[in-house]
Amino acid sequence: MPILETKKITKHFDGVYAIDGLSVGFEEGKITGLIGPNGSGKSTLINLLTGTFPFDKGSVVFSSSEEVKELLPYEVSDYGITRTFQDVRLFEQMPVIDNILVVLTKRNVVSSLFEKHKKFHLDKAEEVLKKVNLWEKRDELAVNLSYGQRKLLEIGRILAMSDGFGNNSNIFFFDEPFAGLFPEMRKIVIGVIEHLKQQGKTVVLVEHNIDIIRELCDHVIVLDNGKLLAEGTPDEALAKREVMDAYLGE
Repeated sequence: MPILETKKITKHFDGVYAIDGLSVGFEEGKITGLIGPNGSGKSTLINLLTGTFPFDKGSVVFSSSEEVKELLPYEVSDYGITRTFQDVRLFEQMPVIDNILVVLTKRNVVSSLFEKHKKFHLDKAEEVLKKVNLWEKRDELAVNLSYGQRKLLEIGRILAMSDGFGNNSNIFFFDEPFAGLFPEMRKIVIGVIEHLKQQGKTVVLVEHNIDIIRELCDHVIVLDNGKLLAEGTPDEALAKREVMDAYLGE
């Protein structure tokens, strides 16, 4: 059963359609790969579904049967939605552990800085940071982390929104989380995504590495020019001639 469906959503910029009447669904508790050539609309779709951009037309329907014609950034967490970004967004001048505690305590940034954190929150922060291999960096300012470590910290914050921590999100959008990571870091991210699935969470993954798509995804949606080109299991979708022509360059 889809936890989230789009109904003919449309978005254009200066007359160019980035998303063109798109109707797709994301199955609850599954990992859906969102793939396509550059400029096919993948990141735009995530931005629409996480409130970054408004729809020009169309709507989204949640599993509760609630239909929404507008998703505002400050409302998406109410629908259990969270995401990562291609350009990592952290609290740069805060220590690594505080970047996690802000999520766990559901405080604003200023309140979090001056809060005396409970042992429960500190234990959970330790658990999350160990899962993304950043516990030894817990007192380091986020701005001083390497590119790969910054991505892992952002993914750690995503993880802190599951497990009954923090905001208890149910739908996780990952926008190219593996880009620029070393193999050992990729293994950590794969583990996080698999962990979310084991919890029954819904994951939408934008990724160019087809081997990762085949390894992780239950379902694949292929976009081209803002429209649905193909969908199915990874083997089904990637075997279609139109996908190979548009995405794989064959």
